[in-house]
Amino acid sequence: MSRLRITGGEWRSRLVKVIDAPGLRPTPDAVRETLFNWLGQDLSGLACLDLFAGSGILGFEAASRGAAGVSLVEADPRVFAMLRQQAATFDCKRLELLRADALKFAASAAAAGRRYDLIFLDPPYRQGWLDRIAPQLASLAQPGMRIYAEAEHALEALGDWRTVKQGKAGQVFYHLLERA
Repeated sequence: MSRLRITGGEWRSRLVKVIDAPGLRPTPDAVRETLFNWLGQDLSGLACLDLFAGSGILGFEAASRGAAGVSLVEADPRVFAMLRQQAATFDCKRLELLRADALKFAASAAAAGRRYDLIFLDPPYRQGWLDRIAPQLASLAQPGMRIYAEAEHALEALGDWRTVKQGKAGQVFYHLLERA
């Protein structure tokens, strides 16, 4: 088990426990700091979706910075149990935890009319998740929605969204995408 530090907002410096699980690669502190410098530190009023939540660190960072609501979706039962345990320590009604397959959740959320201002996509690598989720992004989008995506390779685009900022840390390519 390891721990991650929340880098900003009301929960700055709080630690989040992370279990060891196949494919789980929590976003490093320096990458999260860069991401929230790109987005701005204040996410007040935004509806956020962390579609492959894993440790939950991206969603927790968004809530810490004032997001109106953060939906964290995780399919793995062991990882979800730890996510739920960690979310409980924040006692925050703006966090919504859902144990579900990402594609099924995206389809049902879109059908229910749920829309987001910011989506975090950090799926397991080499399984084609980004290509599979791309067709559903438009149906989840509020006007001006931005996407943060991590991948094992550089991304130029994801559906109608184009990379506007990017970086690389170790083997991780990270991107901020905006609608073209």
